[in-house]
Amino acid sequence: MTYHFDERLPRRGTYSEKWDLGRELFGDPDVLPLWVADMDFRCAPAIVQAVTERAKHGIYGYTSRPKEYLDAITGWMERRHEWKVDASWLTDTPGVVPALGVAVQILTEPGDRVILQSPVYNPFYDVIRNNGREIAENPLILEDGRYRMDYDHLESLMQGGAKLMLLCSPHNPGGRVWTREELELLGELCLKYEVKVVSDEIHGDLVFKEHRHVPFASLSEAHAGITITCAAPSKTFNIPGLSTAYTLISNGAIRKSFAERIKTLAIGSLNYFGPSATIAAYTQSEDWLDAVLDYIRGNRDFAISYLAEHLPAATPILPEGTYLLWVDYRALGWSKTQIKQVMYKEAKVAFTEGSVYGRDGEGFLRINLACPHSLLQEALERFCSAVKAHHV
Repeated sequence: MTYHFDERLPRRGTYSEKWDLGRELFGDPDVLPLWVADMDFRCAPAIVQAVTERAKHGIYGYTSRPKEYLDAITGWMERRHEWKVDASWLTDTPGVVPALGVAVQILTEPGDRVILQSPVYNPFYDVIRNNGREIAENPLILEDGRYRMDYDHLESLMQGGAKLMLLCSPHNPGGRVWTREELELLGELCLKYEVKVVSDEIHGDLVFKEHRHVPFASLSEAHAGITITCAAPSKTFNIPGLSTAYTLISNGAIRKSFAERIKTLAIGSLNYFGPSATIAAYTQSEDWLDAVLDYIRGNRDFAISYLAEHLPAATPILPEGTYLLWVDYRALGWSKTQIKQVMYKEAKVAFTEGSVYGRDGEGFLRINLACPHSLLQEALERFCSAVKAHHV
């Protein structure tokens, strides 16, 4: 099937967080937004059809959990990731971020130290801090244009009493797809020091062909026993507005505690459209996913080449997964205030300024590549021209 990823679909006026908040967030309603991580592509036809048929019914009542939904998830994990999971491991959540918050609550006590690897997706900081826990940063090491884990420092945090680790796999914003060997080294430390792991694997399907996502819990039964895996079709198939996500927890005691907290918070009800969209995504839309990954790869390669030619002081890190490009602009010598001024006021584009991902993100930008090629090209042209007007 042919998909029209080059089509620029109008999203302004659709209550889009990405497209309709330009004035509020950036001071200009016409800023080109390449910041928040959703795609500017129409969803897979099977998903559109499933949601449309569901909408036509006209009664949007409370929704059950059909067997087809469970089968779609377990089948996807086995087929796409060679991970055999049991349907009983699954707990529904309205999103991965709420799941992270619940996990922090049930696996730690106020004042406990929770490890994250900076720079990292900003809600990681929020779910630790807002639950009264202490952030224990294990900064990633950027070496030869690629992030790697600092295992010695990580072990020191575990020796110091950290109880939990929030793992971002694949890594947002750095684009790393952690190898089996890297995860095994991490797992050895977690098992040795009895540190639980909450693995955010929402980008796990968005991996380029020469790499492979390895679910942390798939390493062994022992690893699965200390892990809450957070996943969703939302990033993969561009349906975040349907609020459909889930956790996979093999440890019965942890799963029971997690499910009870979800029930206490009254956030366990399925979205009316969620099961239908998930079934269509995981059973009928794999061809669309492969096609969109090829398209994003083309955008990735174009953006890296364009920046190398037109703004060599901004150095992209080659992403192995995700549809996000992490760009190092420290060679410009600009503060985050300066870069935002040029982006929003002069170039009229919105990339994500990197300090929101922690101190180790300062001097970086995150660019969303999941958009029509012409939109990406226009944004890069505007940005590079505006920067060069100051930095000649």
